[in-house]
Amino acid sequence: MRIAATRTLENALRRAGFCCVAGVDEVGRGCLAGPVVAAAVVLDPLRHIPGMSDSKMVPAAERERLCGAIIRQAVAWAVASAGPREIDEINIHQASLRAMQRAVMSLTPLPDIVLVDAFRVPDLPMAQRAVPHGDRRCAAIAAASILAKVTRDRDMVALHDRDPRYGYDRHKGYATADHLNAVARFGYSDAHRRSFRPPTPFDTID
Repeated sequence: MRIAATRTLENALRRAGFCCVAGVDEVGRGCLAGPVVAAAVVLDPLRHIPGMSDSKMVPAAERERLCGAIIRQAVAWAVASAGPREIDEINIHQASLRAMQRAVMSLTPLPDIVLVDAFRVPDLPMAQRAVPHGDRRCAAIAAASILAKVTRDRDMVALHDRDPRYGYDRHKGYATADHLNAVARFGYSDAHRRSFRPPTPFDTID
């Protein structure tokens, strides 16, 4: 069930004296291929964008529309990523945190406080608050989720254009049967995360 994210928490923080409130989220943690992508967004309190919600619950065409509105109307936004090699070197959890930290620190101006979906991001010089299920509850986090999802999906379509064997345009790197069959046939590509070892048919790959 799709739940509309609200600005209740951001508004409360502004009343408490935090002028610039950012939301940050990432997508692509569970994929077998491609980067993990994070986005950070500071929404304009005077320019409401209706329809904000967890990116997984928003149809692709609407995500694209909302992404355009976020880019046009937000006070600030930024996107960052960690690629397959970095994910393999430091693990997906640390890579996700690093991508979120990069996204936040790329904002201009830097926020006074950051709202994070579920857990804290290390090495941020400003206040932060972890919000359980934040991409469903908090408009700024939902906006970051949508921006990250659209960016990553576009990256995976571009990757498909360069190497169509794996069907990245369809599954976006997730472990669908189609994707696993392609890996069994062609082996790993440079876009695959070597540290992700799901069962069959990966077990048969050298």
